[in-house]
Amino acid sequence: MPFFISKILSFAQMSLFITSLNSGSNGNCYYVGNDTEAVLIDAGISCREIEKRMKRLGLLIEKVKAVFVSHEHSDHIKGLPVLVKKYQLPVYITPLTMRRGGLNFEENLFKSFIAHQRVLIGKLAITPFPKFHDASDPYSFVISYNNICVGVFTDIGVPCNELKNYFKQCHAAFLEANYDEDMLDKGNYPFHLKKRIRGGLGHLSNKQALQLFLEHRADFMSHLLLSHLSKNNNSPQLVEDLFKAHAQNVRVIVASRYQETEVFHICRDETPGEIPVYNRRTKPALQLSLSFA
Repeated sequence: MPFFISKILSFAQMSLFITSLNSGSNGNCYYVGNDTEAVLIDAGISCREIEKRMKRLGLLIEKVKAVFVSHEHSDHIKGLPVLVKKYQLPVYITPLTMRRGGLNFEENLFKSFIAHQRVLIGKLAITPFPKFHDASDPYSFVISYNNICVGVFTDIGVPCNELKNYFKQCHAAFLEANYDEDMLDKGNYPFHLKKRIRGGLGHLSNKQALQLFLEHRADFMSHLLLSHLSKNNNSPQLVEDLFKAHAQNVRVIVASRYQETEVFHICRDETPGEIPVYNRRTKPALQLSLSFA
């Protein structure tokens, strides 16, 4: 085998690959994996859409070894029953979330987890930790492999100390930037809904997400995928411009509510920009309209 091919293969084998298959109140599903196994965080779009989008990206669904569920809201679990039954995937979910979500899985597929205790899926280590959100038992997740960490941080009312500490460890993160404060204030949502969104159990604003990013990102962070944008109270261009003005060497991507992102290649010595491995898009996904969460 030529030396350069051997080096590329070795490089890939020591990396994580991530993509947002969908992000928004119409459905959330995030893929994180290495060259042999992967996990999905949430399955809020249909099994068919998960299959289609992974196929377009050149990702094999056979590599997915488990699904981790953050909470029971429908935009995070809609596709879960069909996906789990079809592929006999273990589901890591707390008993309270499963009960409140009206979910029922075969006994051998139901797996629970405990806050801050790592779950090993092959060589992937997934660490759950609690978050503030108006759900029964909500969690965020950090996925690590070969000393590379990727965080999935969405549906967060306020950035707690645990979130800040885990964010500091991340080479890449899916970070909620749900709403622009002025757009929410001037929008036509009823007062109680506006209060719920910006309350301590709602969602992160662009400003809150930016503050977390500026104060707690690591020097080695290479990618930030802004996630769970509101359809009505945010603008993809606005939030992208806001973060890119402060990004320095971090590549900023806005995750779409209409289609998958590229697959991004995360490693310890990442050079931002040299990322897509499978399917390279020439243009970013266009978001034509701006569901609140």
